[in-house]
Amino acid sequence: MSGDRELDLALFGATGFVGRLVAEHLARAAPDGLRIGLAGRSEERLRAVRSELGPAAADWPTVVADSGDTASLRSLVERSRVVVSTVGPYQRHGLPLATACAEAGTDYADLTAEVLFVRELVERVHEPARASGARIVVSCGFDSVPSDLAVHLLHRRAMADGAGSLTDTTLRVRRLAGGLSGGTIETMRLQLDRARHDPSLRRILADPASLSGRAGEAAPGQRDVSRPFLDAETGEWDAPFVMAGYNARLVRRSDALLRAADGTGYGPRFRYREVVPTGHGIGGRMRAAGIAAAMAALVAAMATPGVRLVLDRLLPSPGDGPSEERRRSGSFTMETTTRTADGRRYRAEVKAQGDPGYAATSVMLGEAGLALAVEGGRCSQVGGVLTAAVAMGDVLVERLRRAGFALDVGPA
Repeated sequence: MSGDRELDLALFGATGFVGRLVAEHLARAAPDGLRIGLAGRSEERLRAVRSELGPAAADWPTVVADSGDTASLRSLVERSRVVVSTVGPYQRHGLPLATACAEAGTDYADLTAEVLFVRELVERVHEPARASGARIVVSCGFDSVPSDLAVHLLHRRAMADGAGSLTDTTLRVRRLAGGLSGGTIETMRLQLDRARHDPSLRRILADPASLSGRAGEAAPGQRDVSRPFLDAETGEWDAPFVMAGYNARLVRRSDALLRAADGTGYGPRFRYREVVPTGHGIGGRMRAAGIAAAMAALVAAMATPGVRLVLDRLLPSPGDGPSEERRRSGSFTMETTTRTADGRRYRAEVKAQGDPGYAATSVMLGEAGLALAVEGGRCSQVGGVLTAAVAMGDVLVERLRRAGFALDVGPA
């Protein structure tokens, strides 16, 4: 840990619902001597959060900073080696902080699952971050760490076995116990609002390679799953996964970043998709159709102003979250399979206990921040707008395993 800055890690948004959960994890998991600061708009609320974290956090400094105050953000990032941000929606609040980090050479990690925000980061922040060496690591929560690290594990294992590059790769949601967060709902609202008035944004949202950007062109032939289908590999019916539209683009960015670095990435025939298996036969087909119809209805309702007013009363609001009991009882299991260039099949499984969008996400983001702050020398030494797999790879895999996550890979 370098002493050239006052703080090794600053948590921006520490007084929000998810921010408090991340702060609690850092208080449990950070090594002695790591200099952690809590940042947000209210000194009083920051001190209240610190008082609830126990002796480990008693001496953590508080830093007043506001996403709308560029000077306060610049002061925060210039004092910190790593900034972890939970302040979303990021397309509304995130660009000034990420930009300040890129300019100051400060590493950054967030929870975004916003195509339009990350696209803007790629266009405006990637090159300044490369120049300064800042690792701007997006999507370090349930979106999209399980997706990203599963493909990373498959690629590493296939390379170690001499099995060749990856080709058709599918993530299947085998278990998902937990609900959509208010932040996720608000993100969907904002993207729909912006795209409704701007055809160019609609084209970005529809482009399977929209996040590959300056990292290098994505492998051709990438497609999103938009309707139910019978999976030839498993014999099950599959429906689209609600977060696939973001996760798949993030994984394709990992492939593009690696290809820009080594010329090969995951492989010239790498194709990636995410689905929800619904079972066999007519029952599976009907369940898949029901999921697809429900997703389409939700998007249509959120895009219709009159209907959305009613929907807003029923869906969670930003800052809301489940009880501690519900957070503990949640869980997820993601199974990802691939076929390599020489025909071998591999399977990776990522699973954890805890509500995916809250309990598990707070651990993932906390460990991503600690990976950069504590083990930054083992992480990528190239700056830019990066993914967890590219920036931290095996370091984050190891840390999450020690935190109780299962990340397994082997022949299928």
